[in-house]
Amino acid sequence: MTHDATVPPAPTGAALRRGPLRVGERVQLTDPRGRLHTITLQPGGTFHTHKGWFRHEELIDQPEGVVVRTSSGIEYLALRPLLSDYVLSMPRGAAVVYPKDAGQIVTMADIYPGATVVEAGVGSGALTLSLLRAVGDGGRVHSVERRDDFAAVARGNVEAFFGGQHPAWRLHTGDLADVLPTIAEPGTVDRVVLDMLAPWENLDAVAHALAPGGVLIGYVATATQLSRLAEDVRTDGRYTEPQAWESMVRGWHLEGLAVRPQHRMIGHTGFLLTTRRLADGVVAPERRRRPAKGSYPVAGDGAPVVEDDAWTPEALGERAVSDKKVRRVRRDLGVADDA
Repeated sequence: MTHDATVPPAPTGAALRRGPLRVGERVQLTDPRGRLHTITLQPGGTFHTHKGWFRHEELIDQPEGVVVRTSSGIEYLALRPLLSDYVLSMPRGAAVVYPKDAGQIVTMADIYPGATVVEAGVGSGALTLSLLRAVGDGGRVHSVERRDDFAAVARGNVEAFFGGQHPAWRLHTGDLADVLPTIAEPGTVDRVVLDMLAPWENLDAVAHALAPGGVLIGYVATATQLSRLAEDVRTDGRYTEPQAWESMVRGWHLEGLAVRPQHRMIGHTGFLLTTRRLADGVVAPERRRRPAKGSYPVAGDGAPVVEDDAWTPEALGERAVSDKKVRRVRRDLGVADDA
């Protein structure tokens, strides 16, 4: 089953991120200690803390960057949230792709304005936002999600951020191998992003869709997934030698002479692997390497072989998302249960 979540284009882009603050927009409030609060402006709405309250009307139709005071005199700076702020505060069912990884994906996959991009494994729509920003109104992002409830959450988050349905976005539900041939002719996709448990299962479908030179980038959580994906890419024969890495972010404390690394950092969130589509019929030059004995186990040689049905969220240490939580997130986004 394929579900197209778009309707005729609605206004998007810079105009929705400029001008006065509007009803229905999310606003990020920063208190004197740097703590953040995110609210959605509503007629008659109020913001309450243990240090006072104020009415939403005090912000509606005001420019960004204004300061509002609570009933007890506490000042809050009001700004529209940046994309990175929105991703970390938006309602979610599945875990989100962190901004540090989304930035790496957009850059290392060379996602550009006007590109045709396919992403599989939409989750809560965090990466979708970065992809749509990168391709612009003239590009095309096909997002494929297996679960209807996750797709509904992603649609709610994307439309809330852009203020409506983005003209470049198409949302589909189903398995990538089934959906991809129906949405893209062979050799017409520029970039593919796979964020799923077993991305190697879709290498054949992706190879048919990607244009020669097109980029495939995989996002996986564990080293076992990374190893399996790399070896299957090599075995397939239609891709270049894969490259893999991870990124870690450490913030700095800046106050007077106390300039030092923060005690906490964003460490491992996932591994990224990139490879490119070869031209049809081309055999890449053999990579010269001397693998250690047993590095490439083959069934029957005595080495353990991981079966396909062993790749489950629980086996990879992922926390299961309950149906109750997804229903609550959908209610928060105003998405009907039958969406």
